[in-house]
Amino acid sequence: MPRKEGSSSTVQGAATPATVLSRDPDGQPILRVDRLTKHFGGLKAVDDVSLSVREGSLHAIIGPNGAGKTTLFNLISGRFPPTSGKVFFRGRDITNSPQHAIAHLGIARSYQITTVFLQLPVFENIRVAAQATQSQYNFWGSAHSLREANERTDEVLEIIGLSQKRAVLAAQLSHAEQRQLDVGIALASRPVLLLLDEPTAGMSPAETEQLMQFIQELAREVSVVLIEHKIKLVMAVSDRVTVLNFGNVLAEGSPEQVQSDPRVQAAYLVGAV
Repeated sequence: MPRKEGSSSTVQGAATPATVLSRDPDGQPILRVDRLTKHFGGLKAVDDVSLSVREGSLHAIIGPNGAGKTTLFNLISGRFPPTSGKVFFRGRDITNSPQHAIAHLGIARSYQITTVFLQLPVFENIRVAAQATQSQYNFWGSAHSLREANERTDEVLEIIGLSQKRAVLAAQLSHAEQRQLDVGIALASRPVLLLLDEPTAGMSPAETEQLMQFIQELAREVSVVLIEHKIKLVMAVSDRVTVLNFGNVLAEGSPEQVQSDPRVQAAYLVGAV
């Protein structure tokens, strides 16, 4: 079912000051994918995929292994050029734009494998990402003089719940904490759209539930597209679900509509729910 309202806590600082969102799963599209296709030789990893993500929503993408979910993220974020089709962000055509340009527009992502700097403290992991958004800085200056980056780092550490471990090396964190840090690195750039690729991979049930609650809260202020295999949790937190199968959109709708679709049950949900 769609996300429940009622929690009094909110995620602070997760969007640009002019773009703090009220939760509105029926809002205007922030992301639109139009007939997107990606071929790798004779393999159609993504085949004529169209979908729309509403601003202020948590939109999940599910499907069996090899369905094309991560490839779709790679196309949206500029890591791969599409074979055909278009990607629009806030009405702007970003197809074939480089990754750094897409990131500066306000799209950030995490990966299936954590991308943290294991030999840096937690604080420095976030600050490196926060510094990348600054338009200019003195190469020879002290990192401690970067007030804006430092302040943003403190904000993100509060958001992800790792303030008390700011001086701890990332290598010394638990797996769940490293996943939280990975999300924090993505948040450091103040995105308005966050792509999360299996953020709960390798977590225990308790850790998974905790992180999904965090993502649900985060989606109050940052639009989120989530790839996840843990179907019960996806259905509990998402506003809308797109199901991919063999690179195609098999079904799309509310969690209730998708879960009751016989095609989805046959392709994916039987034995997984």
